[in-house]
Amino acid sequence: MAFYSWLSQSCRRIFPSDKAERGGTLKIHCAMNERVSAQVAIRSSEENPMPVAVEVEVPASCSARIRRVGYVPVQHHNTGTTEEELDGVGKIPGYVPDPLFEETSLLLPPNEAHAFWLSIVPAPEFSEGEIEVKVTVKPENGKPMSHKIVLNVYPLRLPARKGFNVTNWFYADALIDWYKTDLFDERFWEILEKYFLNIVEKGQDTIYVPTFTPPLDGVKRPSQLLKVKKGANGHYDFNWDDVKKYIRLAKKCGFTNFEWSHLFTQWGVKNALRIYEGQGKDEKLLWPVETGATSAIYKNFLKQFLPQLRHFLASEKILNKSFFHLSDEPHGDEHLAKGGRRRELLTELAPWMKVMDALSQIDFAKHELVDMPVPSIGTALGFVKEKIPCWCYYCGGPRGKYLNRLMDTPLQKIAMHGFLFHRWPFLGFLHWGYNYWCESQTRNLIDPFTVQDGKRWPGWAYGDTFVVYPGPNGPIDSIRWEIFGEAMQDYALLQGAGISRDDKLMKKISSFEDFPKDASWRLDARRRILRAWAEKN
Repeated sequence: MAFYSWLSQSCRRIFPSDKAERGGTLKIHCAMNERVSAQVAIRSSEENPMPVAVEVEVPASCSARIRRVGYVPVQHHNTGTTEEELDGVGKIPGYVPDPLFEETSLLLPPNEAHAFWLSIVPAPEFSEGEIEVKVTVKPENGKPMSHKIVLNVYPLRLPARKGFNVTNWFYADALIDWYKTDLFDERFWEILEKYFLNIVEKGQDTIYVPTFTPPLDGVKRPSQLLKVKKGANGHYDFNWDDVKKYIRLAKKCGFTNFEWSHLFTQWGVKNALRIYEGQGKDEKLLWPVETGATSAIYKNFLKQFLPQLRHFLASEKILNKSFFHLSDEPHGDEHLAKGGRRRELLTELAPWMKVMDALSQIDFAKHELVDMPVPSIGTALGFVKEKIPCWCYYCGGPRGKYLNRLMDTPLQKIAMHGFLFHRWPFLGFLHWGYNYWCESQTRNLIDPFTVQDGKRWPGWAYGDTFVVYPGPNGPIDSIRWEIFGEAMQDYALLQGAGISRDDKLMKKISSFEDFPKDASWRLDARRRILRAWAEKN
């Protein structure tokens, strides 16, 4: 029988057209509390499909999870990037490995390569040494094939990351639409918890709170946690019950920081938010959509809302763990001028509120129109050079040589997030697309298993809009999201080991374009850091 199986590092995509390889023992170096991953690939040249199952045997000292790597169709490569910076050249258009399904077997088609993703975690009581993991591939009516993964576990525990926050914007409206919940009914909260746990597992500590429906990328399905009732003489009553429920669930799942709804419309503070009577079930707005951002009616609303927000944050003990936004991605002279007016309004109504926004024009920071700028990685090092404290972000671009996590970004490049974020004194990272499952700027749901660009390529990049897929009752991870999560462990490793930003090792990282992009560099760096740190202890 012409059947083959082999082990592979996780930072490599196994495409259907890949040929069988020879493979021996795979060795992985890690701390005692790290989650590590590998792949076992299979291929058959038989004439007929063949049922194949995968099993993993681990000692009591660790746990293992098997998932089948699924393929999704990607119609084109993303633009603005040369071949040497792309994965899947000659294979895209075509099927790209990305979703990870909770399956341990498949019907293997002839002459196609498929893979299973193995996630392994040493048990809390394990101290140090080697852990042998046996991987067995069982073709039906054929001889099982065994492979060995050796975990070299160092007597170290990664500390909790400090001083660097991570947020990927979460869209409650996507859950409401995809799972057809009745706004915030009991089923919504059950599903929400599974997504929260998924996000925290990948190293994210900050969650977007939709007090109001986020004014981001089109008019969304109302997902307003705060219940608002309009009374007489311009008075408003607020019911914070669902906001409180959201916050307490987030805390339970492990979030420590909270990011609050933008207070004005996107791209330059032109209008007041779309705020609904009640929670928006019948989509009755409190004022017309064209209401100005600094209008008397909206100023009156904010004058009542903002003090109550501050009281709520204080009562939940999260005032100093909250981030606030005004308008997403302001840019240009017109937005710069409007930014002054919005800042004056906020200073008048809520002088206690410090704001951060995604923007790339350094003048907004120099004119103190934002307390914490979040520049694109294309301009972020300019902020660092000017000694302006900031986060960083990317959104569809920059592409080319730059860091990203798109469908055709090499996985070893995605794995470098932790090293690059640690290289400079950034205070956090923001990305807009954890679960944006809509056609661009609309409420129209897409099928994430066939569409990864919001139906707007080449402007929107394949893989930029989301990092998880909607499963029957919760999220389905992507390879890209798994690798990003492991990169956040790298940040904790560098921080825990006391690696300075000016360390000789880090000097190899010159910019968000110029950094080591070979998987072996990162793996060797991790091994050397773990060994040196263990020797110190």
